[in-house]
Amino acid sequence: MPISLDDVRRQLAIANRILGNEGVIDAFGHASVRHPGNPNRYFLARSRSPLFVEPADILEFDLDSEPVRPLTVQPYGERVIHGEIYKARPDVNAVVHHHSGAVLPFCMTGVPLVPLFHLGATMGGTVPFWDQRDDFGDTNLLVIKPEEGASLARALGNNWTVLMRRHGATIAGTTLQEVVFRSINGCLNAEYQLRAMAIGTIGPLNAAEAHDAGAYNLQSRPMARAWEYWTLRLGERGIFPARKKTAAQRPARAAASRAKTKVAPRKKTAAKRGRKR
Repeated sequence: MPISLDDVRRQLAIANRILGNEGVIDAFGHASVRHPGNPNRYFLARSRSPLFVEPADILEFDLDSEPVRPLTVQPYGERVIHGEIYKARPDVNAVVHHHSGAVLPFCMTGVPLVPLFHLGATMGGTVPFWDQRDDFGDTNLLVIKPEEGASLARALGNNWTVLMRRHGATIAGTTLQEVVFRSINGCLNAEYQLRAMAIGTIGPLNAAEAHDAGAYNLQSRPMARAWEYWTLRLGERGIFPARKKTAAQRPARAAASRAKTKVAPRKKTAAKRGRKR
């Protein structure tokens, strides 16, 4: 059965909240997913802190990152990151951009981020750098022009994670669950690498280990297990997005509420019946 667009919006809202709850994204950063029925469009929330994104906040854009319908809300300024990657990579169906404190030291120093443990391999065996200065000189570091997004997409190439000098990281995936999995475990890998470098010389996975570990952990079973864990953590904090009531549910609930509040007629006692006579 084809997935409904309501389900797509809900899953994207959940993904945003997971990334916020797990510390990948704070007030800034964003996640998107390609339209399941039209590869020339994608979904991205309005400009809002990801931890509070609702399904109703999800907007639809074409690959030039122009809204499909007139907007009454403010979109993210850096949405070209998503549109230009979708243009360049037909195999990519979800994108995350973040400024996690775990990866920023690598963005600032140019020290390579390498896979150090099996789950960290999901960020990809090679993590290239993109320096906005190379193509555009001095900027405000935001990626807001189509040509800037296209330059970033070229730096990503056929990889899954790209570090943006002095800025943050952008991650691609073939599914929404996959890009969330890559993003969270990539940040964990960065944190562990910083700790390991403080102790001594790191020993990263070799190319074969990174390939095999990444492929294994991106199977549906490990990702489903992680997704359940992350969504339950949302529920425990009471920040799981509310499910939209269907038209069929609303009358049924209203009728049930009326039934609960309806007062049964009082029975006449024998004494009252006698007085009436």
